Amino acid sequence: MSVPTPGVQTYTPREFHRQAHDALGNPQIRANFRSAMDGLMAKRRDVFGDWDLEALRELGANIRLRALAKLPDLLEQLETNCQANGIRVHWAEDGEQACRIIRELCEAREAKAVIKGKSMVTEEMHLNAHLEAAGIEALESDLGEYLVQLNEQTPSHIIMPAIHLNTDEIAGIMHDKTGIERTRDVDTMTAAARSQLRERFMSADVGISGVNFAVAETGTLCLVENEGNGRMTTTVPPVHIAVTGIEKVVEQLRDVPPLYALLSRSATGQHVTTYFNMISAPRQSDEHDGPEEVHLVLVDNGRSNIYQDDELLDTLRCIRCGACMNHCPVYTRVGGHTYGTTYPGPIGSILMPHLMGLEETKDLPTASSLCGACGEVCPVKIPIPDLLVRLRQESVGEGRGNVPGAGAKRTRKEAAAWKGFQWLATHPAAWRGGTAVAGKLRALAPSRLGVWTDHRSAPKPAGTTLHALVKRHRAGKDADQDTGNTTGNTKGDNGS
Repeated sequence: MSVPTPGVQTYTPREFHRQAHDALGNPQIRANFRSAMDGLMAKRRDVFGDWDLEALRELGANIRLRALAKLPDLLEQLETNCQANGIRVHWAEDGEQACRIIRELCEAREAKAVIKGKSMVTEEMHLNAHLEAAGIEALESDLGEYLVQLNEQTPSHIIMPAIHLNTDEIAGIMHDKTGIERTRDVDTMTAAARSQLRERFMSADVGISGVNFAVAETGTLCLVENEGNGRMTTTVPPVHIAVTGIEKVVEQLRDVPPLYALLSRSATGQHVTTYFNMISAPRQSDEHDGPEEVHLVLVDNGRSNIYQDDELLDTLRCIRCGACMNHCPVYTRVGGHTYGTTYPGPIGSILMPHLMGLEETKDLPTASSLCGACGEVCPVKIPIPDLLVRLRQESVGEGRGNVPGAGAKRTRKEAAAWKGFQWLATHPAAWRGGTAVAGKLRALAPSRLGVWTDHRSAPKPAGTTLHALVKRHRAGKDADQDTGNTTGNTKGDNGS
C-alpha cells in the first residue's frame, strides 16, 4: 500500500502507548476533545428524544445483516444496475490496486488536478500520496479535511477530521497557509475557505468522492454531507470517481431512510444533514449539469477476510457514524491520532487489525476499558466489546479465525511457560511435588512482574496447597469423631 504523504505528521499503532501518554500530557488536546465530545453526546441524546431508539436500532441492524447475508449477490446486482445506468464499475482487491485504477482513470483524461470530497476509504489507501507521486494534485474539499491537509496532518475523527483543533489553532493555520488576515471569527474563516475552494472546483479535471450507501436495487450511490462540497465534487468536474468499501451496499432503496436517520442523528445530532445526494448516472443529453463520466471503484482491502468469519463479520455492519468514538472514555481523552490508524477509536480497534494485521495493531484491542458504551450507542448494534475481547484472544492465541498476525502478542517465553504448565497440570505427581516446592520457596517469589504489578500486588504461591488443607481438615474431623466415640463408650460403661 502507498506510504503517507511526506511531511505529514505520522503516528503508528505500534507506538500507541507512547502516543497515548503524550496525548494525556497535552492539556490542549484533552480540553479540545472534552468540549467537543460532551457537545456531541448531548446532541445525540436530545435528537433521539421522541424516537423509539431501540426499535430503530434493531431495524438498522437487521437491514445491515440482511445486506451482508446477501453481499456477493448484491454486489453483482449493484454492478449490473450501475452499468445499465451508465456508471462504470471497477473492482479493487486492495488499496494499491484501487489507487492504480483511479490514477489510470485520471491519466486517461490527462488530469492534473483532482478535487476530493470526504472519503475514509481513500484515506485508508493513501490515495492523495499516490496521486501526487504521479504528478496529480489532490485537494480535499471538506472543510475539516481541507484544514487537516493544510496543517500536514491526518484526520483525527471519521466524521469531524479537524475536531482536535480549536478556533485559535484553525485561525493560525488559515493565516499561515492561505494568507488571510488572522481572525477568530468562524464565519470569516469559512467564507475564505469557500472562496479558495470554489476556484478549485471549477478548475478540477476529476472529482473523487466516497459513498455512504450503494443501492443494489437501483444502482444508486448515496452521499451524505453538510457543506455542499460533495455535491460540487460530484457534479462540476467532467469526471466523477466514487470510491467505497464493498460492505457499503444495501439491498433496496427503502433500506436507506432508516439508516440515514440513524447516521445523521448518531454522527452529528442532526435530524437530517444539509445535503443528501443520490447519483444514478452521468449527465444525460437533456441535462445542464453533471459529469460526463461516473466511475465506481469497489474496494475489498481485507473485507472479504472479515466476511468469512461468522463472529467478526459484524464489523462490516458499520455505517461510519463515529458515535462509538464520541462516547469512548479512551478516545475522548487521547484523540484519534494516538491510534496511528485511518479509523481510530472502538471501530478502528476492531477494523484495523484486519486491514493492517495484528503485528501492527496488537495494542488496539486492549485500548478499551470494556465499559460497553460503544456497543450501547452503535446505531446498528455492533457488539464492539465482544469483538474487542475476541481480538484480544486472537492477539495472544494461535488463531481460530483468519485475522492476519494472530498470536502477535504471544512471546516465545509465554508460549513455553504455557506448554510447561500444560505438562505439569496433566501429571498429578509432578503437580503435587511442584506446588509443594513452590509453597516452601514462596518468600523468593518476585514482587515485580512487569506492567501487571504497576497497579496490582504480585501473586505468591500459597504456603500450603488447597489439597493439603483439605487433607488436614479431614484428618482433624476424623480425630474428633474418634475422640467422641471413645468418650461416649466410657460414659456408657459408667452409666451401666
